[in-house]
Amino acid sequence: MTTVLDVQRYKDEGKRFAMLTAYDFLSARILDEAGIPILLVGDSLGMVMLGYPTTLPVTLEEMLHHARAVSRGARQALLVGDMPFMSYQASVEDAIRGAGRFVQEAGMHAVKLEGGGRVVEITRQLTEVGIPVMGHLGLTPQFVHQMGGFKVQGKTDAQAAQILADARALEKAGAFSLVLEGVPSKLAAEITHALRIPTIGIGAGPATDGQVLVFHDMLGLTTGKAPKFVKRYANLAEEIARAATAYAEDVRAGRFPGPEHEYTTNGSTPAKDPNEVRYGG
Repeated sequence: MTTVLDVQRYKDEGKRFAMLTAYDFLSARILDEAGIPILLVGDSLGMVMLGYPTTLPVTLEEMLHHARAVSRGARQALLVGDMPFMSYQASVEDAIRGAGRFVQEAGMHAVKLEGGGRVVEITRQLTEVGIPVMGHLGLTPQFVHQMGGFKVQGKTDAQAAQILADARALEKAGAFSLVLEGVPSKLAAEITHALRIPTIGIGAGPATDGQVLVFHDMLGLTTGKAPKFVKRYANLAEEIARAATAYAEDVRAGRFPGPEHEYTTNGSTPAKDPNEVRYGG
């Protein structure tokens, strides 16, 4: 099984690695069997799974629900649970309780927190009680209103200096890795070089130690124009629509179900097990 020590070893050995989001049992099992070393139960599930306009409405209970499903599907990957908005900002005590639930109830191996500043002390406290922390700087979606939208961060010298300072502080506080989102490639390269811990980029250029994409973006399941940093490795939205249309046409035309899909009274059927019924609608 992948551990936080393995992730550090990847950086030490110059081995680049991938992280993907996962929000349910089936996707977690598929990605785990594909050998993806880190699966993130991201609060992005609020937008791609629950239909919220931002990640802000996602609750801790919703995150734990999806995290439990992911932990049932994955056996080898390092599992990271995203701490949602207002589950750790109010107090260190809230952060420890919420993070502890990710580990104890949902089977996560680590949690991810957005931002620097006071999050540095929360990171220190969590690592002291044995909960590994992945940091997240740059474009932090939980700060979307403060940032004035989903905009690239670190473009000015002052912004870049602050992100670098926060990155160093999070490392010192015990974070085992750091997500860099929506920052100029030059800044991501500087931070990656400056830190001992591995960096994971999304919209941060090629110099980070690892890369992360949202599962649905990577597979072409999301609609509309994809962000600049997304590479679609499939176009499953079109394929699913094609399959659903073909299914509906077969039903209307009486082509489905065919004889090979029927159960008979004497048990004579091409199925391997005539009594096997896995699930219904």
